Amino acid sequence: MYLRRPIRTFIITAFLACGAVSASAQDLLARQAPIDKKMKAVDTLALRDIINKEESASPSAMLYKEWSNKYAHQETEMPDSFLINLRNFCMPTTSRVITSNFGKRWGRAHKGLDIKVYIGDTIRAAFSGKVRIVRYEARGYGNYVVIRHYNGLETIYGHMSKQLVQEDQEVKAGDPIGLGGNTGRSTGSHLHFETRLCGVALNPAIMFDFKNQDVTGDSYMYRKSTYEHDSELATRINGVDGSGNASASSSSSSSRSKSDVRYHKVQKGETLSSIARKRHVTVDKLCKLNRLKKTSIIRQGQILRYS
Repeated sequence: MYLRRPIRTFIITAFLACGAVSASAQDLLARQAPIDKKMKAVDTLALRDIINKEESASPSAMLYKEWSNKYAHQETEMPDSFLINLRNFCMPTTSRVITSNFGKRWGRAHKGLDIKVYIGDTIRAAFSGKVRIVRYEARGYGNYVVIRHYNGLETIYGHMSKQLVQEDQEVKAGDPIGLGGNTGRSTGSHLHFETRLCGVALNPAIMFDFKNQDVTGDSYMYRKSTYEHDSELATRINGVDGSGNASASSSSSSSRSKSDVRYHKVQKGETLSSIARKRHVTVDKLCKLNRLKKTSIIRQGQILRYS
């Protein structure tokens, strides 16, 4: 009897001690929870700060001095050369059909490509960036969106039936921004797609190959001195003829135009010498036709004339 009482006392004491430890642990967890929440908030702020710093140092931050929601495009001074990063892209539409080229059309300049889409088709952001304009223009773009991308480009998406984004909204490449339509100055449902640098319209076909649903390379080096030539070649390769059919030169690398002009799209690892051997021409001829030097560096996706 006397032995059982100490044992009973020990058990009760141990039970109370465990309860006290458990309660103490719960108190510790309760006190730690707000700290963890604060640390998570600090981590989020730190991450946001890093992203802001990266974006502030992006090519677009260096090219553009102001942010405005007032105008669709406003031409500013263009650099003599500028490297445009085309990685981490998304094709604006899955359609492969171009119905109208960049360039002169009906006596006026057509500043983009017209791609066949149907009313309600999803239109997506080509690159990550920030929405600058969401507006309606009855005698022009109709329902349209302008996005300024971190790579320096601005893209315009016109004639949509509906916009799905708001001004000053950040978007990622591939995010839905609108639906295909036939609004504004349009004679049928299609997407009017523009690519601009410092407000100046560049031929989207230089960078986007809608037929193959791909960009033309990892990057495009814009140069004032060669841009017109690049644009003309891109239209010949990726554009359409007057009937709305794919250009003869885009059907295959051996197709001939009326003037027997042929083009080659540079593949990864190719050099002027390897292309000359493949096309049975001399390096000198390649250089002369494309205004190049033998020491010139060619890039993947570049279009070269070889006859």
